[in-house]
Amino acid sequence: MADAKVIPFDDDRSRSGAARRRSVLPGSARGQVPAAAGKAPVSALPGGQVPEAAAQGAAPPQEPLEGSRSEGWDRRIAGGLAFLRRRVTGDYDVDEFGYDEELTDQVLMSVLRPLADKYFRVEVKGIENIPSDGGALIVANHSGTLPLDGLMLQVAVHDNHPAQRHLRLLAADLVFMLPVVNELARKAGHTLACAEDAERLLQRGEVVGVMPEGFKGIGKPFGERYKLQRFGRGGFVSTALRAGVPIVPCSIVGAEEIYPMIGNAKTLARVLGIPYFPITPTFPWLGPLGALPLPTKWTIQFGEPIPTDGYPPEAAEDPMLMFNLTDQVREQIQHTLYKLLVQRRSVFF
Repeated sequence: MADAKVIPFDDDRSRSGAARRRSVLPGSARGQVPAAAGKAPVSALPGGQVPEAAAQGAAPPQEPLEGSRSEGWDRRIAGGLAFLRRRVTGDYDVDEFGYDEELTDQVLMSVLRPLADKYFRVEVKGIENIPSDGGALIVANHSGTLPLDGLMLQVAVHDNHPAQRHLRLLAADLVFMLPVVNELARKAGHTLACAEDAERLLQRGEVVGVMPEGFKGIGKPFGERYKLQRFGRGGFVSTALRAGVPIVPCSIVGAEEIYPMIGNAKTLARVLGIPYFPITPTFPWLGPLGALPLPTKWTIQFGEPIPTDGYPPEAAEDPMLMFNLTDQVREQIQHTLYKLLVQRRSVFF
């Protein structure tokens, strides 16, 4: 590269050239800055100085309108009142399963979203593996002593998918036997974990979520964390084959540590008619305070979808095929769990 030529600031040529350039600018005068095309000249301040912003033609900063905030609050209040009016008058829709989309979006998601975003700080990966339209079956691991992972999965799909798709979870019959919980589950789009309901939802183009480990997954001891339990007989594979929808494996890391289960009061569980009665480092010793989950850092990763539309209709009755596909899904979830565990820095951040 050729050496650069340095012109000193006090060089006569540079001063004379600058003088010549100033002399040819029209309208230049002492104490004034030449106006840009189509703009009025800017007068100098006393002392011959020109405001920098004005010299560059920048508009002065404007104060935010005071009415903008009040208008935003007015719209929120009006929307809330309209929502309450529809609830009181019964002017809202639910589907044949009891799903109330408006209530889910306006209330239930608003309650769960801070828990997902601020408390568990859920990080979502591979959301593009969920199709933008049509049915899909999401198969995930289950853990955490209480089934908060299903709720966080529902928020993750809705808030991160470009199409804001709603996840319809398949839940155990115990969920629909509990007062209050039964109604909330139905309103949120959950339905009984049976092949008939799942197939109807998939054929309607819904995204359905299932956790085949069931109570064996959420009720396992802390020492067996992130070790998948049995996936049953592969009923979810048969359902996906009949509906011809892809299976999307899903791995959830972080839920295992929210309630570290160090014991199980089996006698008390039988008396209460529940699958297990958990004993954790904080529950039941701290009473209601012990039911507060630990603020672990979560990662939810959706894997590559496994297509099923290429199989013939009779494939849903082939036990060997169902076994192979079930094992493929399970192995993919387990492998991803191990990979995410190696990558994470800590349980809490």
